[in-house]
Amino acid sequence: MIGFENIKERIIDLDEFALKWRFTESEYNILPDEHLKQLYPLDKLASKFLWDFTMDTNLHADTPFKKGFFNSVDKAKIAEGNGKEIKKWLYKRGLPFKKEVFLSWQPDLAMIVPWKLLIKYFDDFYYGSSDDLSVFDMSLNWALLFYHEDEIYFGSNEKFNPLTEFNDIDFIW
Repeated sequence: MIGFENIKERIIDLDEFALKWRFTESEYNILPDEHLKQLYPLDKLASKFLWDFTMDTNLHADTPFKKGFFNSVDKAKIAEGNGKEIKKWLYKRGLPFKKEVFLSWQPDLAMIVPWKLLIKYFDDFYYGSSDDLSVFDMSLNWALLFYHEDEIYFGSNEKFNPLTEFNDIDFIW
């Protein structure tokens, strides 16, 4: 039985991970070895566990998050040339850099990474127009959704003041 307490037993070699090319091929990005060693791709069973966890909790029952699931929701828009602004926005979520977070792309693709690497390489983990990516920890006290329309949503139950940088942008949700 897979659970959060033993999910790290299901880590696979990066060479076996379907999205490896995003981090190791020159036409995309080549991460330094010290960062590659901090990417923990999960096997299909662990990936399914994380997918089912988000489904069972109804996290995305309403896009981006089930109504009432979080006390506050903030959002950002990824646009050409605003990578530094997005990294700053992610940083301001207030999560510890070393915190390991779960990334779930689909039922058979998931990974564990430190929060700081998600911030640094967000545009390698998320490809606009092709990915919907859920990011969370086991508490589900917060979650992040990279939506395939280049929108990012952050929901939290912690006392949190949404930022105003993207207030003038029309969002889908």
